Amino acid sequence: MAGQELVRRIALGLPEVTEEDDRFAFSVRAGGKAKGICWVWLERLEPKKARVPQPAVLGVRVASLDDKERLLASGPGIFFTEPHYDGYPAVLVRLAEIGEDELRELITDAWRCQAPRRLVKAFDAE
Repeated sequence: MAGQELVRRIALGLPEVTEEDDRFAFSVRAGGKAKGICWVWLERLEPKKARVPQPAVLGVRVASLDDKERLLASGPGIFFTEPHYDGYPAVLVRLAEIGEDELRELITDAWRCQAPRRLVKAFDAE
């Protein structure tokens, strides 16, 4: 079963990925900016109240809205979304339902779409 420690190990194993200091979120710098690859889902439990971290769910960046739709259709027990993510290329992942290999591929793909091309090229050459 996947959990935050596995997410951390996978994400920090990718080139130049850093973990945020103030929350469970990982990014890679590109063009002088931190580009998010995955993060804990902040769920809104009550209208107009602050969102609450849900450690059992991970938000993951995807390359396109088409990729998002494909993932949502492929595994409704694993992947879902909410109105907050409408029009944004990211899916929410139930960590208890995803295998390690699929999670590794998902996070690596998120890194690929956010990392500078030079990093991706060097990573692929290894």
